[in-house]
Amino acid sequence: MKNNSSINKWYRLEQKNLDNQFTNRLITGLSCSPFEAKCIVNAMYETYQPFFNNVNTLIPGQTIFQAISIKTPPSVPLAKAAYVSVILTIDAGKEDLKVRYKDGVIGLRHHRLKRICNEAYKQGGLLTVEDFANRILNCGERTIVRDIRALKDKGIILPLRSIVKDMGKSISHRSLIIKLWLTGNEYSDISRKTNHSIPSVKNYIDKFKRVILLTGQNHDDISIAFLAKLSEPLVKELIRIYNNSDMVPHRKEELNLLLKTKKK
Repeated sequence: MKNNSSINKWYRLEQKNLDNQFTNRLITGLSCSPFEAKCIVNAMYETYQPFFNNVNTLIPGQTIFQAISIKTPPSVPLAKAAYVSVILTIDAGKEDLKVRYKDGVIGLRHHRLKRICNEAYKQGGLLTVEDFANRILNCGERTIVRDIRALKDKGIILPLRSIVKDMGKSISHRSLIIKLWLTGNEYSDISRKTNHSIPSVKNYIDKFKRVILLTGQNHDDISIAFLAKLSEPLVKELIRIYNNSDMVPHRKEELNLLLKTKKK
């Protein structure tokens, strides 16, 4: 008589048996080697297991969405990009109803944009304007672009793929990070306000300092872009911010000390 005290044990045994059946069918039906069959089974689990694991954890109003992996470089075309399964809250019930009542349809859309973007980002995925317009919120791309601009004017930068990966003409999040730092915000505050990790914030500030240092050494914009490994438009933007920003005294002192130290 079987001991059924551990259902999970028998489930694992059943799963192993199914794996063996599938492996044998690959070997006999497709003439795969045992190694190839094992690789196919593993690939199947990597692709579909997140979906099966998440089905029972979804709550009403949530959906599973395929987002571009944050690890995918911007140079990789979408057809070859790696994707991750993320859980997005399309409708948060009472929370969304309160926002709709207080701020109207546009306010609700802004609220959902922020929530959904951050949910995907925290799970290792990046969404695009096209994702929101054509698949998630079902509205025009121009509407989403206007929403993004409106949120930016309030100091809210969404972690979209075009922004996080610096694609297209978007350099706004870098500019905001530098401006926040110059006005005295610490790395942790900037990270929270811009939805960027603290190492990312530090990396942007370090590159800004390098640009200012090279400027102080009388390099032209093209040379600075080459030496700092940045685009020329971004270099021009960083220099413009440095020349026009109202810096708090201790930031100005820090940059001046950097320039003096390097001149010695």
